[in-house]
Amino acid sequence: MKVDILAIGIHPDDVELSCSGTLLKHIALGKKVGILDLTLGELGTRGSAELRTKEAMTAAKIQGVSFRTQLNFRDGFFANDDKHQLKVIEQIRKHQPEIILCNAVNDRHPDHGRAAKMVADACFYSGLIKIETSLENEKQGAWRPKAVYHYIQDQYIHPDFVIDVTEFIEKKHQAIMAFSSQFYDPSSKEPETPISGKDFLANINAKMSVWGRAINVQYAEGFTVNRYPGIKNLFDLI
Repeated sequence: MKVDILAIGIHPDDVELSCSGTLLKHIALGKKVGILDLTLGELGTRGSAELRTKEAMTAAKIQGVSFRTQLNFRDGFFANDDKHQLKVIEQIRKHQPEIILCNAVNDRHPDHGRAAKMVADACFYSGLIKIETSLENEKQGAWRPKAVYHYIQDQYIHPDFVIDVTEFIEKKHQAIMAFSSQFYDPSSKEPETPISGKDFLANINAKMSVWGRAINVQYAEGFTVNRYPGIKNLFDLI
């Protein structure tokens, strides 16, 4: 299935926390969107890989994405090498996205920055015809996305651009809270984590509010770029 946007996260819930408002907005605009989780998040303090997979699929239904695929890389111990890049390349060539959204270039969790570089590298190599891949016994053709954008996660990074997601904030909250094992639950007996506190969702909203204020909207999501985007004229920026 070809999609317009492929959102990639090293952990289940990375996409929901960071760019689900953007995905919801583009789905509403008629774009096809898919999600790719590179690990099952098995090293997470709370929950389990099996539970997080169920939560991830629930979140996918809430967002209305066309598919959600999980590659089962080793959480915490994946590498930016040919083995892992080729698995990502297979998915890029399979779905032929125009745009890829992926992890923050650096962040509190070391997996995020490492995954950002791995995905960006894979996007480039996916366009090289001499790199051969096949999936389900079918040879794949080269494909390079037109753009790779990095969503911003826990640590504040000054965005290169922001997207108004005000209209979709409630559904974004629903998608996030589908991961009930990870976030605030007063009845949970599991250990507290930096993301399980009662104020965590408010912190996410506060960051989106700061970005929204800059463009005179209530909430926005921020992204960074490795290659600056081009526009047809100045009025595209209004």
